[in-house]
Amino acid sequence: MSEPLRVGVLASGEGTNLQALLDTVHGHEAQVVGVATNKPAVRALERAANAGVECAVFELTDHFDRAARDSAIADWLAERDVRLVVLAGYLALLTSPFLQRFPDAILNVHPSLLPAFPGVRAIEQAVEYGVKVFGVTVHFVEDDGGVDTGPVLVQASIALPDATDPADVHERLRPLEHALLPEAVRLIARGAVSRDPGNARRTVVSG
Repeated sequence: MSEPLRVGVLASGEGTNLQALLDTVHGHEAQVVGVATNKPAVRALERAANAGVECAVFELTDHFDRAARDSAIADWLAERDVRLVVLAGYLALLTSPFLQRFPDAILNVHPSLLPAFPGVRAIEQAVEYGVKVFGVTVHFVEDDGGVDTGPVLVQASIALPDATDPADVHERLRPLEHALLPEAVRLIARGAVSRDPGNARRTVVSG
C-alpha cells in the first residue's frame, strides 16, 4: 500500500473545511502534516491541535512583506515534505514565488461555480445577480496572474431559486464544500488526476 499523501493546509478562520479533511481522508488516503494560518487564535488552530497536527502562525506583521511571509510558509511546508497544499478558507492571496514552489499541487475551494463569480464576495455577487443555482468548486491554483482561474477539479451545485440571504446560501453550500474537498484530495492521492493533453485548462479524472 502506498504512503498517504502528505498534505499541508492553510486556513484563516473557523476551519470547517479543515475539519472535513481531518474527519475523512486524514490518516487514510492522506495525512495532514501541518496547518498554517495568517491569523492568531483562530478556530482552525484549535481543530489542528485537537487532531495532533502541528500548526504555526505566520502574521504579516512578523515579516518584511507578503513575499517574505509566503517564503516562510513555503519553507515550513517543505520541511514537512508536503506534497499537496490545500487552501481551506485561507483569506490571503499567495505570491508568485510561493505558487512556483508547489506547481500543480495547490488546491482551493471556492463558493461558486467557476468561472462565474471569482474572487471575494462570491456568494454576495451571485445573490445580487439573481442566480437560481449556486455551487462550489475545487480548483488548482496556478501562477497565472489571475484569481480563482486555475483548472477546475470538481464541482457541485444546489438549486436555490428564491435565495436572498448570502449567509443562508453559505450555510446551504457548506455540506457541498465538506464533501468536495476530501473528494478532490482522494483523487489526487490515488493519482487519478491529470491534465488533458489537448487543453491544459481541463483536468481528466481516471479510474
